[in-house]
Amino acid sequence: MAKGEETKQFIIEKAAPIFNTKGIAATSMSDIMEATKLSKGSMYVHFENKEVLACAAVDYNIKMLNTKIQTALSRYKTSREQLFAYIDFFSDPLQPPVYGGCPLLNFGTEADDTNPIVKEKVNAVIRSGQVLLSGIIEKGIANGEFKKTFVPSDFATALFAMLEGGHLMSRMSGNNDKMEVICRILKNLIDENCV
Repeated sequence: MAKGEETKQFIIEKAAPIFNTKGIAATSMSDIMEATKLSKGSMYVHFENKEVLACAAVDYNIKMLNTKIQTALSRYKTSREQLFAYIDFFSDPLQPPVYGGCPLLNFGTEADDTNPIVKEKVNAVIRSGQVLLSGIIEKGIANGEFKKTFVPSDFATALFAMLEGGHLMSRMSGNNDKMEVICRILKNLIDENCV
């Protein structure tokens, strides 16, 4: 990696948790300069403006999240185990896998009415998450783990929405009791659909 690319990556890695914690609007270039110890001139050599850096930080946070999810799922072979692993991965919003909390929830909520580029990035990840979950269920139906009446796309939507809602509730209340309920319900629903 060339020196310029290394510096650019360094800036993104330092900026990503700040944007995920403070939000895009509340994060200033001064915040990033303080974290990186780089001058304003150095920042603007690599990023045209804050919006370009914010998009790179969103991509970085989402990539980190996806990599960690894939690693967690890769440890298991059966579809049931993979769905349980997915639920467990998100089960402790107070100790989230990405610093600052779920980037989909954080950036999606902020970008909903203000940033169509980030909104589409988050929406694309939501769609791919549902495809991933549906695929796990379809594989489970095909290999005889799940009942044929288990509707992959419906359950994938419900699972995704319940975990994101549980994340929000837990972060707002400062405890995981609601997420524990959600995880238990989701796992029970999966077991009810096992053959």
